Amino acid sequence: MDPVWKITTLRQQLAVIDGKKAPDIVLKNARYLHSMLKQFTVGNIWILGDRIVYAGDRMPPLLEGTEVVDCTGKTIVPGYIEPHVHPFQLYHPQSFADFCGQLGTTTFISDNLSFVLNLENKKAFSILDNLKKLPFSFYWWTRFDSQTELEQEEEVFSNTSILEWLERSDVLLGGELTGWPKLLHGDDQMLYRMQMAKGLGKKIEGHFPGASERTLARMKLLGADGDHEAMTVEEVERRIMQGYAVTLRHSSIRPDLPDLLKGIVEKELPIFDHLMMTTDGSPPSFHEDGVMDKCIQAALDAGVSPIDAYQMASYNVARYYNMSNLHGFIATGRFASINILQDEYHPVPESVLSKGVWLKRDGERVHKLATIDYSAIPAFDLDFSLDSQDFQFSMPFGIALVNDVITKPYNSLITREGQLANHDECYLMLINREGNWHVNTMIKGFATDVQGFASSYSNTGDILLIGKNKDDMIKAFEEMKAMNGGIVLVEKGEVVADIPLTIGGLLYDGDVLTLMEKEKALKQALADRGYQLGDAIYTLLFLQSTHLPYIRITPKGIFDVMKNKLLLPAVMR
Repeated sequence: MDPVWKITTLRQQLAVIDGKKAPDIVLKNARYLHSMLKQFTVGNIWILGDRIVYAGDRMPPLLEGTEVVDCTGKTIVPGYIEPHVHPFQLYHPQSFADFCGQLGTTTFISDNLSFVLNLENKKAFSILDNLKKLPFSFYWWTRFDSQTELEQEEEVFSNTSILEWLERSDVLLGGELTGWPKLLHGDDQMLYRMQMAKGLGKKIEGHFPGASERTLARMKLLGADGDHEAMTVEEVERRIMQGYAVTLRHSSIRPDLPDLLKGIVEKELPIFDHLMMTTDGSPPSFHEDGVMDKCIQAALDAGVSPIDAYQMASYNVARYYNMSNLHGFIATGRFASINILQDEYHPVPESVLSKGVWLKRDGERVHKLATIDYSAIPAFDLDFSLDSQDFQFSMPFGIALVNDVITKPYNSLITREGQLANHDECYLMLINREGNWHVNTMIKGFATDVQGFASSYSNTGDILLIGKNKDDMIKAFEEMKAMNGGIVLVEKGEVVADIPLTIGGLLYDGDVLTLMEKEKALKQALADRGYQLGDAIYTLLFLQSTHLPYIRITPKGIFDVMKNKLLLPAVMR
């Protein structure tokens, strides 16, 4: 494991303390949050490179060339940490970090699923190493399974591959354990992987929506450390009673945070030192009004004390992941990731330092994170077309959306030829990128008037087609193919809305603010055509996800999650 700072750098940092070298930046008269004391204190913060070399009463003896910033009247807190990021929700890790940094979030702990599904480890690690060079802090978790039904599951998620991830110092945990029912039913393979992680000092993150006390106790015995799925205050208490670290969620389909916090405050539960917060990989437009700053504001609005609110988004996370020596703490030796606020009641920072680099000054962006080369991700380059023979929909049952992400089977009695009528059933096809298999069924509850819709964005990267008009579905497929991946809505042969996803057919190659506008336009166009659920992007992502009930369309075919049974296999073309 490489040290964070080399010996020569450490000697330079000591030279600043000894008055032989000037710091790069000094934040003078700083009223800052001391995370260990849990109080605001006033002092001076010396920074050299990416590190705080001193925080206390003194001023440096040498100030030649130093940028001295008088922070009188301001409030300073640690850079915010997002502990549960899915950095592939149309945006990619660098673009989302560039957006979040302007709002004070300077550290991610992120999902590696898209990297594992699309890249061999060596190429994925090269991207991770390049991300580490940016003035932003990236950490990761490693998955133990695909969260769907893959033909080559054991090749993609081998013990060797998972161990290579776990051995990286920037991988902090294993999980999230979406496949825990298999574990409780005797899957020793997953248990072995959990033990590998624990043996290397990594945390294990659960994914236990609605779990009973018995289930939580059993999973704790097997090694789970934390969970982010509590939806009620009682579920928070249940997890705390079993000794879990609890991350409270505020996402586009589960905006639970305000009610959870109000309930915790009303019950006067003394548990804030053991709570964290997350937006859980929400699509871009959810972040229009913030990221971790948005969570902190929700906490303040719920009556949480300011210090507890900021600790949940910084020090609590760093302490839980055993990295408070680097993050979440304004004190000697930590990374210089610091937010300067108007006061503690306004969590959107006026100025942001991330690893000693100014990202924002006095309300204005002053630094843009350098772009990352994602060319290792295989290009979306289809060499086949679809025809009428592919659009045979004869099976007697389909998939009904209960909400954005929960599905159930239903019996479909409608006529399957040509144009479907104006009701809430559509054709649904999943087809792989090589064009050698497809799965055809019906989907109920997606929309009443979507004619042709195609998406290369999905859990596995396979292609989803939805619609009422087969010609428009073919047109949407061809448009998606021509733009080298994306999401396309077609009506009467014309493109109504689209989002190009030219990085591997999965990710938008541009900034998050522009992506937000494209996403909002697409969602509005879908809403105009009868999509009435909360978040269409989540619907696309989770149609294949077997960690949710009850029936899923997967690369193997139509799969019954509860019975662990393949109902209808994929058809070879």
